[in-house]
Amino acid sequence: MEYKLFDEYITLQALLKELSIIHSGGAIKGFLAKNTVLFNGEDEKRRGKKLRYGDVITIPSEELEITIVAPTTNEIEEHQKAAAEKARVAAIVKKMNQDNKKKQKAHSSKESNKTKRTPVRFPGT
Repeated sequence: MEYKLFDEYITLQALLKELSIIHSGGAIKGFLAKNTVLFNGEDEKRRGKKLRYGDVITIPSEELEITIVAPTTNEIEEHQKAAAEKARVAAIVKKMNQDNKKKQKAHSSKESNKTKRTPVRFPGT
């Protein structure tokens, strides 16, 4: 299997999580304790090991070999466009959430003044 690396490096933990070999980042310690993971033919137990172009990760128990390769220029352009679109959508959602929060605060403060009830106080108690 080939993994196209769009950044300078990726950690072993992030790679295994991205490929859905582990279900969460916290599961890496148990996975490395139970399974043999070979980095360029040598046993690797560090979850933060930085993987770069040309590195080969082998997991014998899963019968899986992952080669880190460089993407083509077209793939890089597509990745950058997708990342820009994702950032644009995230900014729109953030703005919408802020506006909704302001509206809810304004609406709730008006309601709280109208419905605010003070307890009845009897003289002498």
